[in-house]
Amino acid sequence: MTIESIGSRRRIVRTYPTSLQRAWELWTTPEGIASWWGPEGFHVEVHRMDLVPGGELEYSMITDDEGIKAYLAAQGMPAVSRVTIRYTEIVPLRRLAYLNVVDFVPDVERYEVATLVELEPTAGGVRLTLTLDAMHDDAWTERAAAGWVSELGKLEKLLEA
Repeated sequence: MTIESIGSRRRIVRTYPTSLQRAWELWTTPEGIASWWGPEGFHVEVHRMDLVPGGELEYSMITDDEGIKAYLAAQGMPAVSRVTIRYTEIVPLRRLAYLNVVDFVPDVERYEVATLVELEPTAGGVRLTLTLDAMHDDAWTERAAAGWVSELGKLEKLLEA
């Protein structure tokens, strides 16, 4: 895995020993999303998914970890967050782009942040490149990148099982 800073963006690159079809399914179906999204200590429940440009994915990110719950409470954040993303580009088996609505940060106005997922077949599986736009400040951008590193680790464990 590599993590690069590209201006204010972060790019995470990992290779997984899986088929392109399986990787795509894990990113583009409610069952796939529910099986690995959310950093360690979190899980998601998918409420709605419309995988078309302009369509939305709506899910709840939930923690049952008491330590994480206490940290979130101290930060003024809930243990359950309802999240909406809006797809902006879909190229089957290759590319997903979406805007994530950021409305969970205390004292910060609601805004959107872009994410790009690129899948490329390799001799040993699939190379995943995840490009994250900057959030409202460097600390939150780093938290987002760290969260994705954790999530992609969960994806790796799922694919190894």
